[in-house]
Amino acid sequence: MRGHAVEDDQMLQQVADFRAEAEELQTLLATLKDQDWQRPTSFKSWTVNDVVQHLHASVLMASASVAGAEPFARFRDEIQTARENGMTRLEETRQRLGDLTAGRLLERWHQQMVALCDRLSGLPADTRLKWAGPDMGVRMFTTARQMETWAHGQSIYDLVRKPRQPTGRLRNIAELGVRTYGWTFFNRAIEQPGPAPFVGLRGPSGEVWEWNPPAGESNVTGSALDFCQVVTQVRNVADTALQVTGEPARRWMNIAQCFAGPPEDPPLPGARLIPAS
Repeated sequence: MRGHAVEDDQMLQQVADFRAEAEELQTLLATLKDQDWQRPTSFKSWTVNDVVQHLHASVLMASASVAGAEPFARFRDEIQTARENGMTRLEETRQRLGDLTAGRLLERWHQQMVALCDRLSGLPADTRLKWAGPDMGVRMFTTARQMETWAHGQSIYDLVRKPRQPTGRLRNIAELGVRTYGWTFFNRAIEQPGPAPFVGLRGPSGEVWEWNPPAGESNVTGSALDFCQVVTQVRNVADTALQVTGEPARRWMNIAQCFAGPPEDPPLPGARLIPAS
């Protein structure tokens, strides 16, 4: 029984971390003027409104998954039908959410995010949930929602040149990044180049986080912030101070992708590098 209690506590912490990530982004968004929501970010030139609509649609999709296999399948079928009709992901989201913009969008996204967190908190720790890629346990599912919020939120922080203080919540995203080493290659139909590299990261408060046994010359070391930026494709690895040694580690960091969906290429070196002010 004690083991189950520990698992439940861990799951609840991940829900709390997801909510805290979203609340932090909401605080920034609440400072924007209406015209700021139409400014293009460095992420595929999506506007701030596009980014938040995408996050809102993702919350709706996650809520459908929590509701059960059938609601999720209906949601996915709607997306697939739109894609077969030639719509891009962004166009499908715009069609789904219509004229939901700026303050109204922020309010609706926040309400749905809170409701999703409440639902996730009530699930047994061994629950598995459907998603665009492989099914996920509820803890990783929740971390993936946090990761998406953090990664897409960075494009808004970059746009408005606001400093963003890294937190211990990055550990969840780093964990997801490490776990998706194999997925990065499988998703591209590329043979895995070797065992998962040793990963040693320095957290925001100076603590050291480590994964995988030492793998000889295959290692990724440096700051947790840099690693999370690379695996979420917020930055190109060349624009970070990560130390990457060994062929498996180098090949991984050049195409790392910790999120579901078709293969995506990282930004080109320098494309999203924000110079120090």
